[in-house]
Amino acid sequence: MELSSVRNTESEPRITVLPCNEAREHLLSIADILATVLDASIRIPGTSWSIGLDPLLGLIPGIGDVIANLIGTVILGIATRLQVPRIVLTRMSLNLLINGTVGAIPIVGDLFSAWFRSHVRNASLLREAARKPDRETHADWFYVAGIIGGTVAVLLFMIAFIIWLVYKLWTVVSGG
Repeated sequence: MELSSVRNTESEPRITVLPCNEAREHLLSIADILATVLDASIRIPGTSWSIGLDPLLGLIPGIGDVIANLIGTVILGIATRLQVPRIVLTRMSLNLLINGTVGAIPIVGDLFSAWFRSHVRNASLLREAARKPDRETHADWFYVAGIIGGTVAVLLFMIAFIIWLVYKLWTVVSGG
């Protein structure tokens, strides 16, 4: 028994492969457009400020910030495809995490998202890393270490505050 595969090449669309630089620029422009739509597409009249869909989607309770961050992960996917250094991917992920975490706080989080502009930051990091793949990443390591250290410090402060608050409430309730 013989199996063979016959393909009709005339009716199939031809796929053209873009040159490396052209494909890279195309992906970078997609990331820039996406970042602009999410963070800076709507100009606020009478000011120099602009906002995007991210803070507006954040107004939808529960799911708005999730949708905005899911759309923002496309930029992260582009960065992976362009093989930027892992530390840059880590920094970009932290930007999304910060935006998503603080953005989950009603109203304040939406104002933070409008100010922080994580998607524009990520597109900028992507463009810089993609154009100079051999660039030094010491600043990225410092940024990541600072974010992790700051997060640990905030968590320790919050734990101490909660313990103190529970202690104060216990003394008031128990009359001691």
